[in-house]
Amino acid sequence: MVTISLCMIVKNEESCLEKCLNSLKGLVDEMIVVDTGSTDKTKEIAARFGAKIFDFKWTGDFSEARNFSFSKATCDYIYTADADEELDEANRDRFIQLKRDLEELDIDIVQMYYCNQLSFRTVYNYDRELRPKLFKRVRYFVWEDPIHEQVVLDPVIVNSEIEIIHNPGENHAARDLDSFRKAILDGKYISRRLYGMYARELMMAGRDEDFLKAKTFFEESLKDTNRSLDEIKEGSCILAHIAVIENDAATLLKYALKVAITEMSSEMCYELGDFYYEKGDYDEAIVWYYNAAYECESILDIQKSKELPRLAIAKCYRALGNDEVAADYEKEALESKKEEEC
Repeated sequence: MVTISLCMIVKNEESCLEKCLNSLKGLVDEMIVVDTGSTDKTKEIAARFGAKIFDFKWTGDFSEARNFSFSKATCDYIYTADADEELDEANRDRFIQLKRDLEELDIDIVQMYYCNQLSFRTVYNYDRELRPKLFKRVRYFVWEDPIHEQVVLDPVIVNSEIEIIHNPGENHAARDLDSFRKAILDGKYISRRLYGMYARELMMAGRDEDFLKAKTFFEESLKDTNRSLDEIKEGSCILAHIAVIENDAATLLKYALKVAITEMSSEMCYELGDFYYEKGDYDEAIVWYYNAAYECESILDIQKSKELPRLAIAKCYRALGNDEVAADYEKEALESKKEEEC
């Protein structure tokens, strides 16, 4: 049977690490725990499970820490986990079967379902999502095709039915947003993937001060001719929200038009609704909240096209004294939230 190295990076995880390692005991063949500066009993707990513990001075870069942990692995495959994850018995059985299957198959990456993501509003719009979790440690390159031969470069990726339960003990949005700001301050280029995640995390969990701190970055990003149309639309939504915070109608219109020239998003409509609601123009606010809920699609925060605009419409109708219609929208918002969680 193939062997698997568990690779983790941790810091002050005494509240959940034992539960995580217990759920993986007997499934992995070695445990690599890289500690980035714990001051609690994290390393003591890891040692009780026979983990190989390494200290790593935190640099603010998660990839550097992950790469260091991978460099310490010695088994056929590497399984990466966070301390707030666990496998229940049904998924432990699936994991064991996966190890048997890998003995017969040449697989580079196995994806697993990451569940319970909506416990906190941070950067994910779905409660169950496939993620790459198991990686072949050493990949051998081979040639293919009898003529005009070439090396096979694309990894072989399969999806498993394993479900990983995510039990976050706290909202990590503040930590993540600090990391985004540090990367920008250090002069690192924010990739397309990270650009969307930064915008999404701001939209879903950012405080007013987080948006204001991001203003310069997104303003400059919209001048970057290498940014895609999708990035321009995402950045425009962030800058529109900042304009609402700053009560700047002209700037709100500027960024709303940048999105409107292609296809309006639920997020932008929602910002316009918020702007008119704060002005006390409830009828106009309803128009834009309605568009967010029924006429457009979300690009960052799916809830801006689901329960949130419906609740906002209800809030407007209550301000107008129409409690009956407000109650209908509140009921619809609740139904929409239930559908999203299914």
